[in-house]
Amino acid sequence: MEIEVKLRLASLASHRKLSSVLSPFRTATHHQRNAFFDGSKSELSSQRAILRLRFHEQPGNPKCFVCLKAKSVIANGISRVEEDEEEFDSSVPDDPRRLTAVDSRVLRRVKDEFGVAEFVALGGFRNVRDVYEWKGLKLEVDEVKYDFGTMYEVECESSEPETAKEMIQVLLKENQIEYADSSSSKFAIFMAGKLPS
Repeated sequence: MEIEVKLRLASLASHRKLSSVLSPFRTATHHQRNAFFDGSKSELSSQRAILRLRFHEQPGNPKCFVCLKAKSVIANGISRVEEDEEEFDSSVPDDPRRLTAVDSRVLRRVKDEFGVAEFVALGGFRNVRDVYEWKGLKLEVDEVKYDFGTMYEVECESSEPETAKEMIQVLLKENQIEYADSSSSKFAIFMAGKLPS
């Protein structure tokens, strides 16, 4: 179970302000491309699950992770989702016909537990993620680039999400950074085809 605080930043200006405030604590920047898949008979989505390939497009050090996410629930800016992830061969293209031939623990699980024989590509989006180590928390500040617009979000995985959320809210309020609780996952927004209002 992955438990994360998810707060949507109001604008590019809010994103820039938070990035500036946190700049002394930055540890990494990741350029990510996310591609999503379902079974050809909707075997995953019909059971509230989805398969994601995440490509880290760092020059000289490309990486890829395959992830099965299921039963996502977001309430009051806190997301809970079942997640199973492993590193994947970054040279494998995000071609649904090729996925069935790749040996992977997560893909075997998708085939065995969900009965997926063939995959279909759903599309995806890009994300620029700045990572900060701040007051014992790992904050991830995202610039999510959809075909229909750009969204900004701050995330923090934590075993004590209410405490982490309170700390992040104090930081945002002290620096007059506009935000709201996220009510949808990035994938749900992608599937809706429009930014949250």
